[in-house]
Amino acid sequence: MRPELRDLAVRTAVEQGLLSGGPPVVGLLDVAGIRASAAALRRAFAAVTTAPVLHAFAVKAAPLVPVLALLRSEGIGAEAASPGELALARAAGIEPARTVLDSPAKTEDELREALALGVAVNADNPQELALLDALPAAAASASPLGLRVNPQLGGGSIGALSTATATSKFGFALADPGARERVVRAFLDRPRLTRLHVHSGSQGMALTRMAEGVRAVYELAEEINAAAGRRRVDTVDIGGGLPVDFTGDDHTPTYEEYARLLKKHVPGLFDGRYGLVTEFGRSLIAKHGLLLARVEYAKTAGGRPIAVTHAGVQVATRTVYDPVSWPLRVFAYDAAGRPRTGPPVAQDIAGPACFAGDLIAERRALPLLERGDVIALPDTGAYCFTSHYGYNSLPRVAVRGFTADGPDRMSFTLVREAQSVELLVAEAGAEHRDALLGT
Repeated sequence: MRPELRDLAVRTAVEQGLLSGGPPVVGLLDVAGIRASAAALRRAFAAVTTAPVLHAFAVKAAPLVPVLALLRSEGIGAEAASPGELALARAAGIEPARTVLDSPAKTEDELREALALGVAVNADNPQELALLDALPAAAASASPLGLRVNPQLGGGSIGALSTATATSKFGFALADPGARERVVRAFLDRPRLTRLHVHSGSQGMALTRMAEGVRAVYELAEEINAAAGRRRVDTVDIGGGLPVDFTGDDHTPTYEEYARLLKKHVPGLFDGRYGLVTEFGRSLIAKHGLLLARVEYAKTAGGRPIAVTHAGVQVATRTVYDPVSWPLRVFAYDAAGRPRTGPPVAQDIAGPACFAGDLIAERRALPLLERGDVIALPDTGAYCFTSHYGYNSLPRVAVRGFTADGPDRMSFTLVREAQSVELLVAEAGAEHRDALLGT
């Protein structure tokens, strides 16, 4: 998000009272920016292959129906990893033919639903494949079926997001003894299997290693097709995982860079013989999110200034629990929404939750924040205010999309209302208040 756009969004949000009359925290999404990222993704892969490409947004990155509907209008489908995400995609109007179901723990009911809808299914392991074999609905379903494989190439800098390690929980472990042969045999024995799926990593993974994973699955597809004597695998799902640079406003690496790298490393995959599926999430939307929160109190402890805000673990969960892997920039604004000026002072930016580690930033050099000021956290469109963490029963924050109507004008559209206290209490079982009294 450009600095001038960010400043306009903060000032206008404050002027329109988006931090007043309710929880003093709000998530903002740049509608034009999301559209631009979707267009860049489509262009990047159209430039390297003539085969059909389904770009399926990873719903977990921003599980909001209006966001999915916006992406649908830009030609983007959905990658779901749970019944809830599948329901969100359907509510957004995303067609089953443009939806992929991935999960390492699909139930029989989930598989039945996906098969009935015609959603593409990637089986994660031999037992799931056997379950699909036993379901009568699989034979008559229009669902494309595939296998997820783990090339076991190693991890990246964030262990929790490294999905191609030797012991990863995801996919058929391709380098284990006899595993490759069993995967080939599975395709030879099952004409319904037509896809291979790989997702080698995410944030913290080098692009060259991601490309190695794609090359591994392409070589497997070629081996299967050669063994079958014809093209049994016709589509390769290369997953997503393009990392995001959280240190500045630039969008880097770009989809164009990644697509070109893939074509260089795996030219056969882009010669038109194979359809492609991508599953990008964070890289489509993270840079287009902005989280605003009011500074409720300014204090000192041990000589260090502390700004206590309403943005903490409930909206930036990964940053609070793993700040080294997930640092966020912080911008300071005064109570009128204007950039705060003054000499930089090392200070902590704390959230509202009741534990000492609820810190967005420590010793961050910023103009000294005061009560009533506003902080802005950029690059928060994915996995932050869209995916709530209910610590201390803190409510889900309101989310609004924004569009710049000119150099000094901006309009906001409600995407999701802030969670009311009444709804929070209802979801906590208020209707069953006396359920345990008779036990």
